[in-house]
Amino acid sequence: MLVLVLGLVLFLGTHAFTMLRGPRARLIERIGEAPYKIGYSLLSLAGLIVIGIGFGQYRQHGYVELWSPPVWTRHLALVLVLVAFVAVVAAYLPGRIRSTLKHPMLAGVKIWAVAHLLANGDLGSILLFGSILAWAVAARISAKRRDEVKAHAGPAAAPAGWRNDALAVGIGAVAWFVFARVLHPWLIGVAVWPGQA
Repeated sequence: MLVLVLGLVLFLGTHAFTMLRGPRARLIERIGEAPYKIGYSLLSLAGLIVIGIGFGQYRQHGYVELWSPPVWTRHLALVLVLVAFVAVVAAYLPGRIRSTLKHPMLAGVKIWAVAHLLANGDLGSILLFGSILAWAVAARISAKRRDEVKAHAGPAAAPAGWRNDALAVGIGAVAWFVFARVLHPWLIGVAVWPGQA
């Protein structure tokens, strides 16, 4: 469990630092934007790797079940994760989904975390997905405050047509299917598709 906590501190700490706009700006001014982005990416990747190792160790040697969620929560989680995948893809495709959600990446992360909290009743999952949900909520509040400041600079660009929304739904659905059907059992070691053992 300690390795999982260390990974979360590294990953979420790196991401939380971006909300501290003053210190972030001073660091970029001191070391430059490219070194900042490289360092940020490396620390984030290292955090993800440590989280993966820590969660794997926890599941093998220290699993603590607090309650057993009903089976229907797994099906609901599968559908919610589909919505999360579409939201994440929409973050890169300016369209009506993106303009409606305002911050679709954060919306996707929040939906993903809630889905996993619904379907898992163990301590490690609550720690992992609860921490990520808490960060995403804090990041959205921070982003909203920045948006309010930017709103005084003029109107935002109009969203692109429905084509980008259709692409977001299509790409998100394909990515979700591949991840749920193939990659989740392979990478995470947990089958989530109905009928998989």
